[in-house]
Amino acid sequence: MQARDIMSSPVVTVTPGMTVKYAANLLSAHGFTALPVLDDDGRLVGVVTEADLVRDRFPRDARYHPADGTGPDEPPEPPAGTVGGVMTTPAVGMGAGTDVVDLVRVLLEDRIRSMPIVDGAHVVGIVTRRDLVRALARDDEVISADVRHQLSIYGGPARWTVAVHGGEVDVVDAFDDETDRHVATVLAQAVPGVTAVRVSGTSPAG
Repeated sequence: MQARDIMSSPVVTVTPGMTVKYAANLLSAHGFTALPVLDDDGRLVGVVTEADLVRDRFPRDARYHPADGTGPDEPPEPPAGTVGGVMTTPAVGMGAGTDVVDLVRVLLEDRIRSMPIVDGAHVVGIVTRRDLVRALARDDEVISADVRHQLSIYGGPARWTVAVHGGEVDVVDAFDDETDRHVATVLAQAVPGVTAVRVSGTSPAG
């Protein structure tokens, strides 16, 4: 499975000159955790996350009294009011052909929740942890139908027997051809929600 198979597209984006308030409204309205930031030429220049927006954004409540009896902290400098002033830059993007295994590794190791998918410097999609969880949650019957559809295009509808249990796909090739079994494995692995593929062969006589 590649990034293009599960990415969300088109992508909701912002520009550096947009206000923090506007970006916060977008995150809240869509349930996102981050937004790619594009320059006037549509190139990826940063990412603005929930953490970027809320950092140093709220004043301390005047009713707060520390337990040690000290007075309130000095008021912090007012935070930047635009996306460009708070965004994380430079931004990391990955290509649409990136293997999902590698994408997941980067998300986990870098502790980020979303990855812009780019063609050169231009954003073509985004993959979030939610997209990955959504793929894992796909119903086995839906996955099975998608796998059968992909295989029928390649070898005809009557050739393949498909069974899916917990995202694991078992395919039987009626013609028992090694090359075609490899192709069937590749096609099945590209279906969102597939976690493992096993292809076996059985000849028409057997």
